[in-house]
Amino acid sequence: MIDLYKSGFCLFNGLILLLLLLGSALISGAEAAFFSLTHQQIAQCRSSQITQDSQVLEVLKTPIRLLATVLILNNLVNVAFVMLSPHLLWQIWGIRNVHGLALLAYTLISTTVIVLFGEIMPKTYASQHNLWAARQTARLLSGAMLVLQPLASVLMRLNKLFGQDYLQEPYDLSADQLNRAVEIAAAREASSGEKAALKGVVHFTTLIARQIMQPRTEITAIDMGLNFQKLIDTINKSGYSRFPVYQETIDQITGFLYAKDVLPYLDESKHFLWQSLLRKCLAVPENKKLDALLLEFQKDKVHMAIVVDEYGGTSGLVTMEDVLEEIIGEITDEFDQDEEVMYRQLGSDTFEFQGKVLLHDFCKVINVNPTVFETIKGKSESLGGLLLEVHGRLPRAGEKVRYKQFAFTVLAVDARKIKEVSVHIEHKPREHVAKLAEA
Repeated sequence: MIDLYKSGFCLFNGLILLLLLLGSALISGAEAAFFSLTHQQIAQCRSSQITQDSQVLEVLKTPIRLLATVLILNNLVNVAFVMLSPHLLWQIWGIRNVHGLALLAYTLISTTVIVLFGEIMPKTYASQHNLWAARQTARLLSGAMLVLQPLASVLMRLNKLFGQDYLQEPYDLSADQLNRAVEIAAAREASSGEKAALKGVVHFTTLIARQIMQPRTEITAIDMGLNFQKLIDTINKSGYSRFPVYQETIDQITGFLYAKDVLPYLDESKHFLWQSLLRKCLAVPENKKLDALLLEFQKDKVHMAIVVDEYGGTSGLVTMEDVLEEIIGEITDEFDQDEEVMYRQLGSDTFEFQGKVLLHDFCKVINVNPTVFETIKGKSESLGGLLLEVHGRLPRAGEKVRYKQFAFTVLAVDARKIKEVSVHIEHKPREHVAKLAEA
């Protein structure tokens, strides 16, 4: 009779412990489910007519109270489990006290059981099926929030008193997340041009001057020692309205010359000291962020800046037009029609590019994320530089290279640089880089 009573008591205690463990798992899973819901899933609940979705939204109205309620429930259940489990052990082992190695073993076992079955496993599952789990537990949490409201209110006030700075931390979003948000938000209402502008704004703050500048080899600069007659001839032939002026080498830019400043002096002799017309030269580092650069343009009321490298030498040239084009797209004026064509599209997946085209512009044309070349480009910012970085030497015309889904063929080179490249985008990406080989 006593053994039957003991067995029944053990079975009863074991059933209670099992229920407490299931309760801990349920509460932990609910916490993970509700706090991993995405904005898209919440929007889905708002547009849904399902009663469970309405309950999910009701619980999410006060996320701080939800968190306080979950923590209270979880701690109550876990503490109850820890307090009741020794009684079951005493009954099974037939002892009145647990001490020494037995106490250590009990602590390790109970902690492992709670962490594994009451925390890790339910949270992992609920995170993978968060909307379903939130729907199933919404009614339970709604009732718990009502019952535990007084205690939760105390915790919320303490949290507000001691954790205010933590709660006001900004929500960190990556450029890719913002880009997806633009796609979702502008899926129907916005035109393709509006979408492009929004995406430009998203990526604008991630770009630096080196990624959009004209390299030093493409700069039309004027030697400070030119006489006035040769200066006028250079301005007429170039078609530009602003020029960097250098002394001795292009690494020593002394200022900018505006063509409009020269107009009143066209009748002057070749000995006219045009150098007095130079304007201040704005110099910026290669890693200058575009948003900061635009503000500097506005502050100094200039439209052009010299990009300098770590040694103070001229790395390239960036204009306000270059910066604005990253937001609103290409700006074409009456002079652009005579400019060199940087690429041609030969088919849906085949292009021909000038080797000097910037990697950033190359990626925009073929519609891929610029980070795809981040691991192999080194310090290169042009397509030709990318191929030189991979190959390690100047390739010959006809040589090829593959990277992931891109097949590059060098079409033309000179003694110093790659001039023209053919690019074919394959449908099955290759996950390795193959060295340039003979065609």
